This record gives sequence, C-alpha cells and structure tokens, in this order.
Amino acid sequence: MLNELFLAGSVVFIFGAVILSYKLFGKTGLFCISAVVTILANIEVLIMITAFGMEQTLGNVLFAATFLITDILSECEGKKEANKAVWIGVFSSVFFLLLTQSWLLYIPNENDFVHDSMLTIFSNTPRMIISSLAVYAISQLFDVWLYHKWWAFTEKRFGSKRKYLWLRNNGSTLISQIVNTLLFTLFAFIGTYDAKTIMSIFLSSYVIFIFTSLLDTPAVYIARKIHDKKYS
Repeated sequence: MLNELFLAGSVVFIFGAVILSYKLFGKTGLFCISAVVTILANIEVLIMITAFGMEQTLGNVLFAATFLITDILSECEGKKEANKAVWIGVFSSVFFLLLTQSWLLYIPNENDFVHDSMLTIFSNTPRMIISSLAVYAISQLFDVWLYHKWWAFTEKRFGSKRKYLWLRNNGSTLISQIVNTLLFTLFAFIGTYDAKTIMSIFLSSYVIFIFTSLLDTPAVYIARKIHDKKYS
C-alpha cells in the first residue's frame, strides 16, 4: 500500500508544483518546470515497482505533467507557447544526455565512491532519453495540435470559446497518451524485458495516464482562473 500512497502523493505534489509555478512566474515558470520534469522523468523511468496490482516503471506522473503544462499553455497562452514548451523539453533532454555521458568519460580518483553508481544509472539513460526525445516530440506536438482541433470543434459546435475545456483537455490528452505510451514502451524496453513485461508496462502506464489525465482537468481550470484574474 505504501507504493500506492507515494504515487497518489506524487500526483498532488507535481501537479501542485505546476500550478504554483504558473501562479508565481506565469508562462516562464511553466517553461522552467517543463525542462525539469522532462529531465527527471528520464531518470525516474529506470525504477521498476509494483503498485495497484500492476508492474510498472516510475516516471509516468512526471510525463503526465508535461501534458498538463502544454494544455495550460494552449488554454491560457496560445498554441505557439505550448509548442515552445515542447522544444524546451527536447533541448533540455539533449543537453542532459550529452552532459551526463561526458561524466562517464572521466577517470575516477582512487578515493571516488560514486562513479560505479553513476555508471549504472547514466549508462542506461541514453536509450531512454533518445527514445523519450522522439516520442516526446511526436506525442506532445500531436497533443497541442489535437487540443486546438478540439477547441475549434467545441467553439463551432457550441458557440463558445470558453466552454467545454474538459472536453478539449481530455480529448487531446487521452488520445495522445496512447501514442506516447505505445511508442515509448516499444522503443525503450524491447530487448530489455520480455513481451509479457512490456505489455504489462504499457497497460499499467496507460491506466495511470487515464487517471492523471482526468485529474489534471481541475488543474487546467485553476490555471485558467489564475490567468483570468491576472489579466482581468
């Protein structure tokens, strides 16, 4: 039960941090936290746990936060700013990959005690980050595109630019998360785990994304209220 409590707590903490960064720093805060969560997700995804009766990797909540960030930017700041957050995440991941791999090239001092641990972690991250980079860019740009397609549909169908935020939020995220989960699971874990484990990771990851997608809708509403209050 401890893993389940930690996962639930991480949703509250991470989504809360996204909202707080927007309230304190506006879109700049979201750009910054987008870079941070993208980098951390590529490390956290290496950890395998069992929670809610499913075998899964960590990092799902952090990856879900990137979709929350682009949805908030789409809703409050526009498509251009949402796409900018995606490319900031890509740039941050490339910088992180190159820097961490350079660390492994150094010859450690005889008194060094962390090199082996760093080697264990960061020798595994290139495949994760390269997989993540491709999948992240594809799924996030698709999510932003789909968000605005849903927005155009609801505005035309119901005659309101503000109504049905929940539909464009969930309609874009739930679909783009299928693309994200399937591609990342295949690229990152084929050859590392057997087919049964990969399928378990895919299913558990998407189940988590369903819940996080539904839970991030109130966060988008809160962010829009913050934006409206700031510019009213």
